[in-house]
Amino acid sequence: QVRLVESGGGLVQPGGSLRLSCAASTTDFRVYTMGWYRQAPGKERELVARITSITTGGIRNYADSAKGRFTISRDNAKNTVYLQMNSLKPEDTAVYYCNAYYLGDFWGQGTQVTVSS
Repeated sequence: QVRLVESGGGLVQPGGSLRLSCAASTTDFRVYTMGWYRQAPGKERELVARITSITTGGIRNYADSAKGRFTISRDNAKNTVYLQMNSLKPEDTAVYYCNAYYLGDFWGQGTQVTVSS
């Protein structure tokens, strides 16, 4: 069982930046593949970025909409995964959820990101 707590969401103008954080309560953070998903009103939840476990090389994958603008990283000493979001657009507005996967899926409560002038 993993408890995930996201932070860092908020209101930002188009072109701005935000960094989301997700702290995981587990003694074995290194084995988890960590991801960020988002869900906009009326839309399905979608993958934004994922970073595999340290044991599988920490490989990063991004949705096409995130490539070149977002960066996912993990700090295994802090049991935390980050999502640095730059050049934000109004269409990035959504609730962002942290996900941990290892023998099952675990989700955070979500953090709202609103991109608006």
